Amino acid sequence: MEEGAGAGRHGTLGLAPLMPPRGPGPGTEAWGGGGRVARPRSAFVCAGCGHESARWMGRCPGCGEWNTMAVAPDPPAGGGAAAEPAVARLLRDVAPLEGERLASGVGEFDRVLGGGIVPGSLILLGGDPGVGKSTLLLQVAGRMGCGRPILYVSGEESVAQMRTRAERLGALAPHLLVAAESGTDRVEALCERHRPALAILDSVQTMRHPDCPLPPGSPVQIREVAAALLQLAKERGVPVVLVGHVTKAGLLAGPRLLEHAVDVVLLFEGERFSPFRILRALKNRFGSTQEIGVFAMEGAGLREVADPSQILLAERATGVPGSVVTVTLEGRRPLLCEVQALLAPPSFGTARRTAAGIETARLALLLAVLERRARLRCSHLDAYLKVAGGVRLEEPAADLACALALASALTDRPVPGDTAVCGELGLGGEVRGVPRLGERLAEARRLGFRRAVVPPGALAEAPSGLEIRAVRSVAEALSAVLGAGAAEL
Repeated sequence: MEEGAGAGRHGTLGLAPLMPPRGPGPGTEAWGGGGRVARPRSAFVCAGCGHESARWMGRCPGCGEWNTMAVAPDPPAGGGAAAEPAVARLLRDVAPLEGERLASGVGEFDRVLGGGIVPGSLILLGGDPGVGKSTLLLQVAGRMGCGRPILYVSGEESVAQMRTRAERLGALAPHLLVAAESGTDRVEALCERHRPALAILDSVQTMRHPDCPLPPGSPVQIREVAAALLQLAKERGVPVVLVGHVTKAGLLAGPRLLEHAVDVVLLFEGERFSPFRILRALKNRFGSTQEIGVFAMEGAGLREVADPSQILLAERATGVPGSVVTVTLEGRRPLLCEVQALLAPPSFGTARRTAAGIETARLALLLAVLERRARLRCSHLDAYLKVAGGVRLEEPAADLACALALASALTDRPVPGDTAVCGELGLGGEVRGVPRLGERLAEARRLGFRRAVVPPGALAEAPSGLEIRAVRSVAEALSAVLGAGAAEL
């Protein structure tokens, strides 16, 4: 076969992988200026999944991608030096960490961290693109006053762009230092020179380790970057905050090793068309993971929301069928929100199920319970269920409120505006208990509600001034709220 024909076949149809560049391969000898110089054997590493191989392959056996194998860096010289012997100490003889937590100047941020930033900690902040991660950290850097500089390093923006954003947020603080760098060695040099109280790196997907030849954002590169920054935080006592991206599945991008290596994992989330943002801790070695921080996105940045329940219920219209107030838990904080329902004749032959702020499968389940256990005929109607304010309800304590909202919309009978509903609904139509009911009822009483429909056994936890109606089934709840029996509906 002719040489040109063979090249065209491989180049057009892609039947053969590209070969690595010519040169001395791993395990061979390289020519130096003074003669032959022995080169240590290196492995090939996939830039996509981190799979290692002793020889180059066109297709990675780990992830199946083509032409992703690259030469890994050679091991450092002198690696055979004897290490110091390991020493174990009694835990009671170990001195506790010195120094107090650093206040960030943003109360909701400190609440989620457990009271402030721990010196020498490595914090990972993740979230969807555009949710406000960089905005939150720039506000923290501008408000944090501890007598020492704050270092903000961005691999995605120039220093001029950071200046423009800081002016809009009012974060032009005299102690704030900015740099547009992407190498961990340069970040270490900046920390050594300025001795900052806090270092912020935006983002970890743009950072690179000088000894790793793989592109930034690859799993191997992220692993090396995290290891270098963890060593920087522990040895020099500088707390480091990393910004991480989130995948389509809602998970933090990069290897799981990144989450295991850091001390704190924070998730900043919010609906696209809602101004509210929620900061929650998925992992916290220095505090609880049950706290949340609530923010509102405005033109001048993020504003802390000290009383989110009052804001969510500010525009609620009372006396409207299909509207019910429930008490949910976001972390340790009780949150009152409005559930709205609407049932209408179907536009086509098959009834539709549409939900916002709640899973559609959960809406179908509640409609089935109402149909079978409460004798409400609603399977032939289009059903719409929405949680006002962009809040997402995931815990089962909102089941009873959603069911009552659907029944109210079906019968066109409004639920009293001063009534809060809370309880889990079983497939048998029974109302089950929910955790920390006393705190939920206290929050409802604080906001002016006078009645509550709850599971049995809640009288001991009820605050004074709140009328409690304990119900055992969904049919009993319909009778208590809508003032009629199931047969009359």
